[in-house]
Amino acid sequence: MDENRAVLDKGFTNWYISTYGEITYRQGEVGMFAFMMITKALSDENRVRMLLALDGRELCVCQIVELLGLAPSTVSKHMSILANARLVENRQDGRWRYYRLAGVEAPNEVREAIAWALRSLSKTPRIKQDAEHVKEILKLDPEVLCKA
Repeated sequence: MDENRAVLDKGFTNWYISTYGEITYRQGEVGMFAFMMITKALSDENRVRMLLALDGRELCVCQIVELLGLAPSTVSKHMSILANARLVENRQDGRWRYYRLAGVEAPNEVREAIAWALRSLSKTPRIKQDAEHVKEILKLDPEVLCKA
């Protein structure tokens, strides 16, 4: 992407505006922009741990906070980076925001990145420990957990 351009949307259907005000639209172009968004999202250990914790399940922000021991605002920022890369999807249910891995409708590059992370890291001690911790967290009442 030309450094004089800004991306106007967060998806992989790209609208660009140059510093001169010209707008360019390239439907379906993924390329370098998507690659950079995905690699940025995967460049932080906490974000990778969050991503892998969502394997096969949906978690609310409070549960992710409990897993990683980070502030809610930090978790929300990390999750927004993962969402901008389209690696995760979210939904609001009352006061809770739930996250899950991107589904089959996600771009192929996204699905491949998720599969690569799972294949490469799911058997590491840290991720196995996180998986066990998530099982314990899921036993807790979300009402109690989110009030803490």
